[in-house]
Amino acid sequence: MYRSILLIASVSVFAASVMVPAKPALTQQFGDERQIQFHVDQREINRGRWSVDQLSQVGLHLFSAKFTLLDGFGRPGATGNGVPTHRNIGSAPLMNRISGMDANSCSGCHNDPAVGGAGDFVNSVFVLGQLTDPVLQTIDPLFSNERNTIGMYGAGPIEALAVEMTAELLATKAEANRQAVSSGQAQTRNLLTKGVSFGKITARPDGTFDNSQIEGVDPDLVIKPFHQKGVVNSLRVFTNNAYNHHHGMQSTERFGSSQTGMDDFDGDGIVDELTTGDITAATIFQAALPTPIQVLPDNRQERDMARRGETLFAQAACTGCHKPVLELKNPRFTEPNPYNPAGNLRQQDVTRSFQFDMTKQGSGARLERSPSGGAFVRAFTDLKRHKIADAEDPFFANEKKPQGGVPLDVFITRKLWDCGDTGPWGHRGDCTTIREAILHHAGEARQSRDRFAGMSSRDQSSIIAFLKTLVSKRPDKD
Repeated sequence: MYRSILLIASVSVFAASVMVPAKPALTQQFGDERQIQFHVDQREINRGRWSVDQLSQVGLHLFSAKFTLLDGFGRPGATGNGVPTHRNIGSAPLMNRISGMDANSCSGCHNDPAVGGAGDFVNSVFVLGQLTDPVLQTIDPLFSNERNTIGMYGAGPIEALAVEMTAELLATKAEANRQAVSSGQAQTRNLLTKGVSFGKITARPDGTFDNSQIEGVDPDLVIKPFHQKGVVNSLRVFTNNAYNHHHGMQSTERFGSSQTGMDDFDGDGIVDELTTGDITAATIFQAALPTPIQVLPDNRQERDMARRGETLFAQAACTGCHKPVLELKNPRFTEPNPYNPAGNLRQQDVTRSFQFDMTKQGSGARLERSPSGGAFVRAFTDLKRHKIADAEDPFFANEKKPQGGVPLDVFITRKLWDCGDTGPWGHRGDCTTIREAILHHAGEARQSRDRFAGMSSRDQSSIIAFLKTLVSKRPDKD
């Protein structure tokens, strides 16, 4: 039986459950309205003085805390841009639903079915609205992209997969380059990793590359599994961005003096709002969240229906993109990510990386170890971007502002391993049923969509029944 992450610790019992020697209590002192009572020192993490459980529980607190002005909530002198960008103090209200700050805590949106999960339509975020100065006062899609809050369960394995896939793609690129330079002839290689094709790359003898045949990933070949467009490579980058965007809580590694020459970049009177160690704790909390699982019904007839639906799901060729399983060679999550860009903690910034085994450590259900010593990630994705709309059905091409240079009708393949309990569906959260979301698939997915549409109502319902067995966590039975 797997308990909800909410039951791990509440703010009221948090201090008693965290074994952090010689650190102040994490709960609020009587009469003190700060949510952050002490900051984590990254140097202590580097020295091995923090366990994954300790960091996860501090991360849970940082993820659940409703930040106050005393913590540094708000950014009167800065926009929500991930690239530190000033604005005139007094030109924007403290909170603004479209341009931010738009939430008091991370769990204000990520809360279904528990902390770290997904969100209802009411929790939608207006992506790219945070860049604007002055702030937006309209939800017109010309100015921002309305997106549903997605669940973070299983995020650690997803990042680890992206790291391994990136390494394999870059190794292919490097090998083609060596051969082209040594032979004096252009070399073309298939970009294949874990059974997923990302097209081809051609290396020229002069050391340059023809990237025109690359598919589903940026020319840098770094797999970016976060955001629905697939534009962020790691939980750490995602977290640094989100704290500034949604809460005006700025990390020292992104907004501190080493990057900007200022200790209080946003001009709110609070310096060093989130330390590098704080961001590590929040990252590890997300990486160690439970792995989504399949929960089959107790009723035999319903169980048989779901199993039949899994077979029909494959027959409809949905598994071409929603690959049922990808295998990790190394089941350990490593922080920081080796492909983090500047402004985020990188491997060269630490004396040693923080690691934990995702088959053994963390909360709730863990990854299943593979016979080779790796782990199976049953996420139903290929971590590749695909065109998901066309002229016949442009439903999923509703956005007007490109993000990260990705075409408007292209999105990364959605992970399905938690789709049974994270509705509504679709990148905007405007599909009330899984069936609606399937029937709006178009573009590269049109053939599979048409196969589904051509099935009998019973067969369609069997596929839905199967997908509903894929959940974030096992329901509590006590």
